[in-house]
Amino acid sequence: MIFYRDFYAGESIGRKKEKVKWKILHNAGQADVYVIALSSNQENLMDIIPSWELMQKHYKNQDMLVIGVDKGYENAMELAGKIVLDVFQKTGNLNIRDYFVEQHRENLRREPVWKSCF
Repeated sequence: MIFYRDFYAGESIGRKKEKVKWKILHNAGQADVYVIALSSNQENLMDIIPSWELMQKHYKNQDMLVIGVDKGYENAMELAGKIVLDVFQKTGNLNIRDYFVEQHRENLRREPVWKSCF
């Protein structure tokens, strides 16, 4: 699981953005926190996944790009709508995957991310 450098966080997350990220990456269960990631299915735009579900082994092996987090499913859906609107305003199209993958690559070119061997 990879977090987009400037990932979106809903108002309910606020300044706890990095703490929530740390908890998700370290399998600390969080009730009612949802992750917005690029869709695993090419036909969809995004997946909204409860953070507790990410504790399953299945998700550890996936290279999922997380682009947002929020508390509550309805808030996560609203944040996903905001993400779509932001991308549309910046690019004029709805190629969410292409936009975030390209932005992520650009961020990696500027400052590489080191992964732990453990």
